[in-house]
Amino acid sequence: MYQIENVLRPYVWGSTTAIAELLGRSASGGPEAELWIGAHPDSPSTAVHPNGVRQALDELIASDPGHFLGEESVAEFGPRLPFLTKLLAAEQPLSLQVHPSLEQAREGWARENAAGLAAGSAERNYKDDNHKPEMIYALTPFRALCGFRPAAQSRSIFEHLATVMDSAAMDVPAIITGVIEDLGRAEESAALKAAFTRLIEGGREVSEAVVEVESVLRSGAPREPHEEALTAMLGINEAFPGDPGVLISLLLNHLTLEPGDAVYLPAGNVHAYIHGLGVEVMATSDNVLRGGLTPKHVDVPELLKTVRFEALGVPHVVAEGTEFGQELYRPPFKEFQLQRIELGPTAEPVPLAQTGPAVVVVVSGSVVLDSPKSDLRLERGAAAFIPEVENPVNVHPVQGATETSVAFAVTTGLSSWAKGN
Repeated sequence: MYQIENVLRPYVWGSTTAIAELLGRSASGGPEAELWIGAHPDSPSTAVHPNGVRQALDELIASDPGHFLGEESVAEFGPRLPFLTKLLAAEQPLSLQVHPSLEQAREGWARENAAGLAAGSAERNYKDDNHKPEMIYALTPFRALCGFRPAAQSRSIFEHLATVMDSAAMDVPAIITGVIEDLGRAEESAALKAAFTRLIEGGREVSEAVVEVESVLRSGAPREPHEEALTAMLGINEAFPGDPGVLISLLLNHLTLEPGDAVYLPAGNVHAYIHGLGVEVMATSDNVLRGGLTPKHVDVPELLKTVRFEALGVPHVVAEGTEFGQELYRPPFKEFQLQRIELGPTAEPVPLAQTGPAVVVVVSGSVVLDSPKSDLRLERGAAAFIPEVENPVNVHPVQGATETSVAFAVTTGLSSWAKGN
């Protein structure tokens, strides 16, 4: 087992305090958006060998993939760690985005390589050849946009905007009336696609409409019965004034996850994290197609090919308790599953649910990981990489501990997939 040192990403939308407070260390003074725990080649963790030598985790794994990952993982995902774990702390909204399917990622990666786009080009849509299904587990109340509402619900919101503007003797922008017409189409998929496309391609007309909508709502126009969506929209506009994503947010489900809640995000699901601290897990990829709320590259045609224009319920992941007391979160992806382990000072050891490699991060107290081959003590804020050959691993409290310890572990989802998850 290897203690690992992880990479902090200082994106401007990040909280300056949340990750530091969670891990019990001093804040850096700047935004701390994501702590990457894994072997993604852009920001791999550093493995600390018993003799103190430090080595990039992706290089360590590449030296003997079968040993570190296990033959089952290598056969399914290739010689790379199939998942990436992050601590994510959003102070401001992230970009409105969608992730490609595996087939789309492979085709897009090959196409952009053939076109000669440099690896770091701002015009690139595909940073690698992998898909990026993901899951977010809330550590604090966590607000997000996730997937399309039914078209009829969104139409009701835009009709409300038209009504309050008309009542205020304002001309209703054509973009608003156009979206109302789009959302009235008989086929829901076509309705959602038409409305989304109108807004994402609307340019200045959309920006001007956002200004007018904000003006009438700030002047005291009623927001009920759509208080939550319209108030959230105004907050998003504060961060990205006039952006198409401000009105697109009204097409999407608004949700607040309470601590312990989790949702998964498959390919094609339009989403944006708004505010909160969570544990995010995903396939090892950085492929993102953006649709607003960002100054970065937005490729509208590629985006429209990727979005699934379906109104689906919010895809929650419900915790499964085990006989040993940990909570398992198993989304319908082969690449990963998450588990939360809470140990009182005198708790019995908990066997780590592990298939293939695993990573562990401690967010409270301290724990000891032990296997027939080795053991490793982790204090609050520390993390470890566990090769497949160490399995089985037990997690137990440090002898003499006086506080409850909490750790999160991620391993592949191959075992739950085999059971039909």
